[in-house]
Amino acid sequence: MSPIVIKTIQFFLSLSILIVLHELGHFIPAKYFKTRVEKFYLFFDVKFSLFKKKIGETEYGIGWLPLGGYVKISGMIDESMDKEAMAEEPKEWEFRSKPAWQRLIIMLGGVTVNFILAVVIFIGLAYAYGETYIANDSLKDGVWVTDTTLGNALGIETGDKVIAVDGKKIKALNGIMPEVVYGEKITLERDGNIIEKDIPVNFIETISDNRENARFINYRNPFVIREIPEDSQNKDSGFKAGDAVVEIAGTPVEYQDQVIPVLEANKGKSVPVLVIRDGKKVNLNANVSDEGKFGVYAGLNSLEEFEEKGYFKFETLNYTFLESIPAGWNKGVKTLTDYIKGMKKIFNPDTGAYKEVGGFAAIGGMFPDTWNWPAFWGTTAFISIILAFMNILPIPALDGGHVMFLLYEMITGRKPSDKFLEYAQITGFFILIALLLFANGNDVYKAIFK
Repeated sequence: MSPIVIKTIQFFLSLSILIVLHELGHFIPAKYFKTRVEKFYLFFDVKFSLFKKKIGETEYGIGWLPLGGYVKISGMIDESMDKEAMAEEPKEWEFRSKPAWQRLIIMLGGVTVNFILAVVIFIGLAYAYGETYIANDSLKDGVWVTDTTLGNALGIETGDKVIAVDGKKIKALNGIMPEVVYGEKITLERDGNIIEKDIPVNFIETISDNRENARFINYRNPFVIREIPEDSQNKDSGFKAGDAVVEIAGTPVEYQDQVIPVLEANKGKSVPVLVIRDGKKVNLNANVSDEGKFGVYAGLNSLEEFEEKGYFKFETLNYTFLESIPAGWNKGVKTLTDYIKGMKKIFNPDTGAYKEVGGFAAIGGMFPDTWNWPAFWGTTAFISIILAFMNILPIPALDGGHVMFLLYEMITGRKPSDKFLEYAQITGFFILIALLLFANGNDVYKAIFK
């Protein structure tokens, strides 16, 4: 099965779970408050449905247009724009006849379920798998900055140790980039000195323009010979698997990032090389290709070997069920907080973050191209957080728009007219269409031009 098919299946499975549970968040309190629910749909049934069945007063179905889902609640101005029903006298089972506080609970139900779902998933992942990560403060000789453009923009160099972002200590190597993207100041240790640098306001735009090198902060890889191919210019130079290269052309080296510039300076030459083999020094002569390569595969065989040789340490956190509850909650809160930080940057044109707004292709691309349950559920939890936040935005046609008008009614004691709500719904619909076109247009632009 191709990676695209696997991603597509995961995308639609995740989307279906999230939509059904979101709509249940509206459906359950509506039924509890004895409000009639006319339809409960996964996807939209424009003109026709793929499946439908009426049970009691509610029609349950699956539409053909996978842009979301909905519950149609009697007496509510929503995407159905049922003007005839709204022109009649309110019935006791209708949404508009219920007290404002009940209507508020009904409207908040979807986003509440989305957030709770994400927390439950994070709890399950913490309990089932725990956390394993490379401890940032254990990196022997700092980080490897694999892209100089991004490194220079951020003000970080190979060998630096990342201490904190916005004063918050970074515990995991893979936690550096998320914090840098949302942060304003980075604290580094360089040559034993602590320095603090401002993160450029447009750093997200710089990453977007160098997308292929976005993961540019990594651990340093020692230059240990792993394999000498038969077609290598150095197959008879005396290299052996396991040799640790410590000097080339008189220049001390240990890591690949140190070897690269030395080989670049000696293209097409034969150079003396000193290696450590079985604890002993061995002198060799090796040929550098015109491309500045030794023609060998280098690096340690596994991450565990890095730890064994003291280059860094893994931290593993295992949780009991009770311990996993606060861990899952904290993960949910942090994910939501980080997403809000990201949205603030999107609405600031100076950051260039709007370039990273994506539609369905971007969301689908978040899933792994092989079936991996922890990755699937982690991505689903993240998307659930996104849905919760986006739905609570005060835009008419979204849950947040309804909540905004309900809060106005509860504070002022005056309910907006049905005509006003109708026009607001239409305006919100066009706003959503514009956002949808922008996000998916960005996907198309990236696919064609980047």
